[in-house]
Amino acid sequence: MDYRKKFLVKPGGKVKLDKVDPDFTDCFESKEDALELLEKNTAKLAELQYKLYSENKQSLLIVLQAMDAGGKDGTIKHVMGPMNPQSCRVHSYKQPSPEELDHDFLWRIHRFAPRNGEVVIYNRSHYEDVLVVRVHNLVSREIWSRRYEFINDFEKMLSFHKVKIVKFFLHISRDEQLKRFRKRLERPDKQWKISECDYKERQYWHDYIEAFEDAMNKCSTNHAPWYVIPANHKWFRNLAVSQILIDTMEDMNMKLPEPEVDIEHIRLLAIAEEEKARNSGKH
Repeated sequence: MDYRKKFLVKPGGKVKLDKVDPDFTDCFESKEDALELLEKNTAKLAELQYKLYSENKQSLLIVLQAMDAGGKDGTIKHVMGPMNPQSCRVHSYKQPSPEELDHDFLWRIHRFAPRNGEVVIYNRSHYEDVLVVRVHNLVSREIWSRRYEFINDFEKMLSFHKVKIVKFFLHISRDEQLKRFRKRLERPDKQWKISECDYKERQYWHDYIEAFEDAMNKCSTNHAPWYVIPANHKWFRNLAVSQILIDTMEDMNMKLPEPEVDIEHIRLLAIAEEEKARNSGKH
C-alpha cells in the first residue's frame, strides 16, 4: 500500500480525525508480521541518510505532533534511532522561555532548522502556537488565526532552500491515551513522564482535535505535507512512518558525490604500500 497516498492530508482538503481509524494496521495481523519489514526499512533509512549527508546539498525536516502519550518519543527511538547522530538532530519544543517569548513565535523554530546534509526531527514544533495557545486562550483569536499564513510562508521559504519537510500527526484514541497513562503510573521507569496535567488536559480533548484538524487542513501543502498516522499500535505507527520517510527521501534523488582525487593513482599507491608491508613482514 502507498502510505503517502493513504495517510496524506490532501492540500486544500478537509481531514476529520473521527473518520480515521487509529487501530488501522493494513494487512498486518500482528507485530511479528511487521517487524521484519520495519527492520529493513530502518536499515534503508540509514543508507538514505548517508547519501543525504554525503551529498550535502539538501536536508530533511521531520515534524512530529500528537496528543499526550501519542508516541513521539517512541517513533524517534524506533524509526530514526538507527540514523547516524553525526548528521541527525532532535529538538524538543516545550513551554517557551522568557527569551523566546520576547521574539516572534517562529524565532525559536528557525534557529534549529536543518543545515545541508542534516536530518532534524522536531518533537512538537511551531504548530504548538496554533494548538495549545488556541485551546487555552493564551493569545487572542486574531493572533493565532494569522499564524497559519506565517507558518505556510515559513515552510515555503525552507523548501525553497532545499529543506524537505514531512509532518506526522500520530493519531491515538482517547481510550488508548488513558491506557498509556496507566502504564506510566505502573512502571517505575516511566513514572517521570506522567503528571497531573496529563489528566487535566483530557478535558480539552475535543478542543485539541479541532485545533489539530484546522492546523492540518490549513497547512498541508505539496512542499510540506501532513500525514495522519494510525498510532494505537506502536509497531504499525513505526512501520508507516518509516515507509513514508523512505519514499520521501528516495524522491529527493540524492547522489553520492564524485571523488575529488585521482582514485586510480591512489589505488596504485595503496598496492605499492601493501606490497611493501608484505615484504617487510618476511624479514
